[in-house]
Amino acid sequence: MLHLITGGARSGKSRHAEKLALAHVGPVHYLATASVGDAEFAHRVAMHQARRPASWRAVECGVALSDALQDAARPDGLVLIDCLTLWLAHFLAPGEAERYPQARATLLDALASAAGDVVVVSNEIGLGVVPMGAETRWFVDELGWLNQSVAAIADRVTLVAAGLPLVLKGGASQ
Repeated sequence: MLHLITGGARSGKSRHAEKLALAHVGPVHYLATASVGDAEFAHRVAMHQARRPASWRAVECGVALSDALQDAARPDGLVLIDCLTLWLAHFLAPGEAERYPQARATLLDALASAAGDVVVVSNEIGLGVVPMGAETRWFVDELGWLNQSVAAIADRVTLVAAGLPLVLKGGASQ
């Protein structure tokens, strides 16, 4: 089962994903896509790490998300990916945007064919005004299109706002 959980910053989407992973009876792999660039972000990462049980296998995969997913997926397991937004941010680096279309296609294939359960966290950032800068518009557009593509292949899609999950696709709220 593929489950996309989306929402705004500090909406509770990661906590909701972690709650679902905690309820899973098999092994859990946590794939972290972030690159830590400053002390404040390092503190955010540390808070996420402190919430995770020691039994979860954590992999700091960065941009190598597709490979990490293929390595971690097991029929009896759950892979929690946190998050697509920070994965996409890697392609903002100079010279990286050209690699994105192939990386996106590879990721979508890996998600569609992954063994076991996969929970994917992503930000919903397209609810505001159209950004002024070309690079920011590219990022907002690409994340919106990526979220739509993942939602299309997902069995379940949940929007989290103010800590409350609203199932958009695939059944009742959990």
